[in-house]
Order: sequence, then structure tokens, then C-alpha cells
Amino acid sequence: MKNDICCNKCGHNEQEQKELDTGSQIRFRGYNIPIKRALVFIAALVLWGAGFFFLQTFRFAALFCFAGSWLLAGFPVLKKAFFNIRKGDPFDENFLMSIATIGAFAIGEWEEAAGVMLFYLVGELIQDAAIDRSQNDINALLALKPDTARIKTSDGWEECPADTVEPGTTVLVRPGERIPLDGIITEGTGLVDEAMLSGESKPVYAAAGTPVYSGSTSLDSVLTMVSTKRADESSAARIIELVKNAREAKARPDRFITAFARVYTPIVVAVTVLIAVLPPLLIPDAQFSDWFYRALILLVVSCPCALVVSIPLAYFAGIGGLSRRGIMVKGAVHLDTLCKTRYVAFDKTGTLTEGKFSVTAVEPAAGIDEAQLFEIACTVEQESNHPIALALCKYGKERGIVLRSAANVFQFKEIAGQGVALQDGETVLLAGNRHLLEAQSVPLPETKPVADTVIYVAQNGIFCGRILIGDTLKTGAQEAVLRLSALNVTDTLMFTGDSADSAAAVASKLGINTVKAGLLPADKVSETEKLTKLGTTIFVGDGINDAPVLARADLGIAMGSGAEVAIDAADVIIQTSDPRLVSEAIAGSKRIRRIVTANVVFALSAKLLCITLAILGFMNMWLALVADVGVTLLLVFNSSRLLSPSKQTQTRPVSKAAGYSKVPAL
Repeated sequence: MKNDICCNKCGHNEQEQKELDTGSQIRFRGYNIPIKRALVFIAALVLWGAGFFFLQTFRFAALFCFAGSWLLAGFPVLKKAFFNIRKGDPFDENFLMSIATIGAFAIGEWEEAAGVMLFYLVGELIQDAAIDRSQNDINALLALKPDTARIKTSDGWEECPADTVEPGTTVLVRPGERIPLDGIITEGTGLVDEAMLSGESKPVYAAAGTPVYSGSTSLDSVLTMVSTKRADESSAARIIELVKNAREAKARPDRFITAFARVYTPIVVAVTVLIAVLPPLLIPDAQFSDWFYRALILLVVSCPCALVVSIPLAYFAGIGGLSRRGIMVKGAVHLDTLCKTRYVAFDKTGTLTEGKFSVTAVEPAAGIDEAQLFEIACTVEQESNHPIALALCKYGKERGIVLRSAANVFQFKEIAGQGVALQDGETVLLAGNRHLLEAQSVPLPETKPVADTVIYVAQNGIFCGRILIGDTLKTGAQEAVLRLSALNVTDTLMFTGDSADSAAAVASKLGINTVKAGLLPADKVSETEKLTKLGTTIFVGDGINDAPVLARADLGIAMGSGAEVAIDAADVIIQTSDPRLVSEAIAGSKRIRRIVTANVVFALSAKLLCITLAILGFMNMWLALVADVGVTLLLVFNSSRLLSPSKQTQTRPVSKAAGYSKVPAL
């Protein structure tokens, strides 16, 4: 609201207004601390305390101190109220606090007026610091775009800025380097890691004619490519642009106190005016001065001091309680979104699965045991740097498999896109995909198709068995999906860049009915936008390719072990990367909302009683202050219960989201 008002009325843009509002900032434990506003708060607090010191002895000095404290702490509130009145939208907490504190000054309750503004400023400072922490996502994304490209010139290979390379330029990429531009391979073969773009954990085999994309990495080979797009049109650039657009498109919900004040404020103002005007007109001998005084008392009594203190405290106590469970919420505003969740969409790799290869099944042929099968497979694969080979050898080593000596190896050959062949004397060992064994005329039995990567093993032309390598489910992933069903979540979905078969296999294990596979970052954003039209949607992810959709969803949740850009783009961070904590975050937000609602009901009931007594003339200002402080203390105690987490709710079956198909209809 602050930026909207000032952009429309004062002529400042958003960044300029932020600098005017906060002044210089320092970084403290990941938070931006606005020095100017912190100094203003300290000065206002000192003046408020000095006002009490002079209150009984030198009232003019006390008035000066309380008025100074009120102006320092309340200037942003007064300014917002003023501009909102000019816009024709006055009824919010800023207007109510302004008119109530002015009324308090009018009847001599200076300390009450300044104290309300101080309490409100505390909540604003804490919330602003939490929200500012999430503003670094675009800067983190820039690391995805390579700055330079190695291009071919008449003098050989030269490095130049990537954004100066035109389409059709020949570019060289060495092993371990990031591909600077979208293009097509012309020379070289090898593995390309596209996980940052697609989320696919399995490297892609690239050869002449294979398209490659900016931001992906050549793992093991020198590749020559011809660029097909400029740097600002590349896949990495599109991801950055998607994040920017998603941030702008995602509307931030109103805070609870703001929504409440829009209803409460006009009612209070109307009642106050009626109390001041009607009795002198309708009741004989009624004095206008008496009823005006009662109206001012009513206005002060009606000031939502207890709500202003207890509601932010409930939110931040709730955030503190969630953080003790490893759930970091970047601002109280996101708790309101969490408790309204209808759809939860998960990324697959790194979110529901470990995001790394491991052995998922071992199927030895007749007459071969698992130890023999692994001894053959690991002996062949021990010379390969392929991620699948490394996973297989690690599994064998952990189980004490003794490899044949590599000293007698006569010939080792890695066949790109197929596997590895090894000849040791008279013995020929093979480990790779089905095409490798068929090319060597090894008869293979009929086997059931699986979604995992399959390593077929043979010795001297005889099939020895197969080993399945795949991504394993995270501990608690199944429970995470089931828990969501108890929280009125309409459907749990999976949006992934992985293949349809791999996604369907994982979804079937988890009980997820709705899957969208083979999605690029822009596709994930598009699918999420469809869901947001049906209801509040959460997206849970961990990779760079998830950053745009984390920013665009009604609320983004990032795994703490994920990419830094995903963490910065998200609204909530699961520090332990345990997917079960997603449901705890939702349950925690619902508990916070219940306590906030209880605080509101209790505070309004107390206010109604005080208002009734004030109208009848049985309420003086000191009694009103005692009642207000007492209510505030009770609400503070109630809010503090949120510092301890509650037990997880039970589960029920998951339903299906409207407009989405069952697995594996993709």
C-alpha cells in the first residue's frame, strides 16, 4: 500500500520510495535492518519514557515528549491515512489509529496516543525485516547465465562476452563448463547435465545434431556447437525473466488486521459521531460538551491497541514456533496464504526424491547370485566416470564387493550412449543398456519394462542379470502426501521436468493421482497459474528450474538443500528438506489463524463491554486504560502459546483436482 500511494501521489518510483522509507540498511544474519527507521523507533521510545518522567511535575514538557514520540513513531501511519483519504479509501487501521490517537490527545491521554503508535511500529519493523530477506532472488539467478563464450575466429578460439555473440557463431565448450548459449552440437559426444533447467537428474547424451541449452553443463567432453539464439533469448534468460514476471503477477494478500480494520473502522467512526451528535438533539437538557467527551472516550476505548499488539505477536510467535521445527516463513503475510491452501504441487527430483542415483533393484539371472552379478558389473564400470557407473560402484563398495584386479585389463572401451565393454584375457565383460548386449549378440530374456535406468550385465556372451538404477524416494515422502489430505487440501499434484515413465513410477508409489511430466520452467508456471484460478496453490521445489514457479505460485516452498535461487524465490523454506514439514507448515498456519480469531473475538467482546459502559457514562479514561492493558496482556499470553508446536493432524484419502488427468495420461 505504501508504494502504491506514493507512486500515485508523490511521484516517487518504488525503489526511490523504499530508500526514502528505510534509509541506509545493514545486513544482520540475512536480514536488512533499516537504520533510519530503527533510529526513529529508539528516539520515539526515549521520548515516550521521558514523557512519563515529566508527567506529574512538568506537564508541558510531558506533552512535548509524548507529542514528539507520537509524531516520530506514527508519521508513516498518519501519512498513509492522509493519502488514503485523498484516494477515497480511508477505512483501514491507519485511519482508525490516527483519529483515535488524535482523540486521545484531545482529552489529555497523551501517553496512550504515543504508546499505540510505538506498539504498531514494532510490528512493522519486524515484519519488514522478514520480508526484505526474500528480495535477492534475481541477483542469485544471474549466476545461471554464463558471462563469456569461447567463439571461433580467424585467429583461433577467443573468449568474448556471451551477450555479444550472434546466432550462427561456432562456440567451444570444455568439460565442466556451462553452455553459454542455446545451440546445436556440431562436433563431439558426451553427457550434458540439464538438471538446472529441466530438473531431470539423469544426464543427457549429446552428439552432433543434438540441441543444447544455456545454463546446462558439459560433464565429460569437449563440445563444439553453433549458437541458435542470442544470450537475451536463451533458456537461462527466459528463466530469469519468468521469475521477474512471476513476482509481479503474484498478488500479495491483505494482512488480517488490514482486512479487519476495513469493516471495524467505519463502524467505530459512525457510532462515535452518532454518540456525539444524536443525544444532544434528542434528549432534553443533554449537553453537547458532555456527549462529545463521551464520544472521545469511546473513540479511545475503541482503538484496537490489543489487536495491534496481539495479532502481529500471534503471527511472529507462530513463525518462531515453526522455525523451531525447521520451517522458515519469510513474513507473517504468508501465513494467511498457507492456511487457505487448496492445491499442493510438488517437484519430483530433490523434493520428493533424493535427486541422486542409487540401486533400486537387483535381478540376477538363473544360476547367478547378487554378489557375482555386482562383481562383474563393478569390475566393468570401475573405469567409467558416468554418474550411473559411479552410483553402481558405490553401492557395490558399501556391500563389500571384491573387484577383479584392473592390472590384467587388456582392453577397456566406453561406447557412448550404450555402456562399457572390458576384455580381461579371454574374458569379455559387458555392462550397459539393452542395445549394447544386442549389438554383441548376447541373447536376452523378455523382461518387464521399468521406469528406472537398467544396466544389463553379460560375461562371455551369457546374460548374467540386470541392475536397476534410479532416484530413491525421500524418507517420509509417502507420509508427506498422506498428511496433506487431512488439511482440506483438494489435491496433491506433481509437476516435473522428468520423463513421463519416471514421474508416473514415483507418483504411483506416493499415491499422487495428478502428474504433469516433461515440463520446462515456463510450463510449470503455466500449469500453476491454472491451479491458482481454482484455489490457493502451493508449489514445493528445490532447483533453479523451479525458481519461476516458486515465485509465481500463491506461495512457494523451497527445500533447504536446494539451489540458492530457489530458496530466495520461495516464501517458505523447509530447512531439513523433509517433505513432511509441508503439512506441518499448513497445520501451523491454521493454528495461528485459530488463535488470531480467538484474540479478535475476545478483544471485541471486551471492547463492546467497555463501549457500552462508556456510552452509559460509567467509564472513565483510567478504567478504560486498565481494561485495555488487561485485555492486551491476556491476548499476549494466548499468542505466546504458538511458540510451542502442536501435534500433526490425522490423514484421509486424497481426492482429485478438477481439470486434471490421472497418471499417466500426459
